[in-house]
Amino acid sequence: MSEDDASRDLAAELDVTLKKVEALERRLERWESYVDSVQRQQIEFQSSFVFRSKFRPLLSKYSQYPEREVGVPRHYIDTPVARNGPRIAIVTPSLNQGRYLRATIDSVLSQTYRNFSYVVQDGGSRDDSLDVLKSYAEQLKWRSEPDSGQADAINRGFAGADGEVMAYLNSDDTLLPGTLAYVARAFIDRPDVDLVYGHRVVIEREGYEIGRWVLPPHDYELTKWVDFIPQETLFWRRRVWDAIGPFDESFQFALDWDFILRAQAAGFKFKRLPRFLACFRVHDMQKTSAQSNVGDEECKRLRQQHLGFIPSTVQIRNHPRYHRFMRHHVMCHRLYKLGLFKY
Repeated sequence: MSEDDASRDLAAELDVTLKKVEALERRLERWESYVDSVQRQQIEFQSSFVFRSKFRPLLSKYSQYPEREVGVPRHYIDTPVARNGPRIAIVTPSLNQGRYLRATIDSVLSQTYRNFSYVVQDGGSRDDSLDVLKSYAEQLKWRSEPDSGQADAINRGFAGADGEVMAYLNSDDTLLPGTLAYVARAFIDRPDVDLVYGHRVVIEREGYEIGRWVLPPHDYELTKWVDFIPQETLFWRRRVWDAIGPFDESFQFALDWDFILRAQAAGFKFKRLPRFLACFRVHDMQKTSAQSNVGDEECKRLRQQHLGFIPSTVQIRNHPRYHRFMRHHVMCHRLYKLGLFKY
């Protein structure tokens, strides 16, 4: 082979090699472009997820952030105490809740508003509940006797408690500082209002805060479909009790929703107060978790009674008032988190 032929062959091989390199470079560029596109989509998705997570509804969600001490603004503690305010009757039904009972009692007895009567109605506990109750000596009125359930215990308790305003506080929940003074003032300022409730702080079994529920104003129609009223924050005038009767003892789970719906049907006026009033404790042994099947059946019973049919979960969540309520809740919650709403 001559030198010229060898040069031509080398040039041809180099040309082929260069074309292969160019082809590989084009493939690499396409791959880099694809990877860049995927990364952009991932960033957009993450941003969208963060955006959606910040604006998702938090009602019914208990654990929202890591445990922290329950904190309230200074004005909660310094809530002015009205003179000649209404006497408030509070009942705590309890059964084998000795672990949490003291915190519940202390949250009531430590209130700066003193015009209240308080009864703990124990159902015959076999844990250390009676020792806890006895330790309060004359500070506390209590009874321990068998009952047929929570509604029966509450009704028995109210039979021994006097007051123009009424409420019950479960033996694993707690009132926040200043709540009774604030509620008393609310009833003084609004004589036309019959039932009030407020926002909820969620605590875990050791008492650390893990979430908050910020609620929109009361929606009478939606309340027939679903109950978002935090029971531990609910207070009502005795005239409601006198008109619609005591708690229905056939309910073990939805007794408070039944009471609320009967009050609505009787034409009584509700108001959601712009304040956190109490803490709802989440733990493994609470009735809300242990009797979920019973609760489902009781909720169906109430929907059939007040709506005339039993809507599915999809029907409830697709209801226009449900969507509006949730949008309002998200807006209120975000504005509260941003410090623009002061509760």
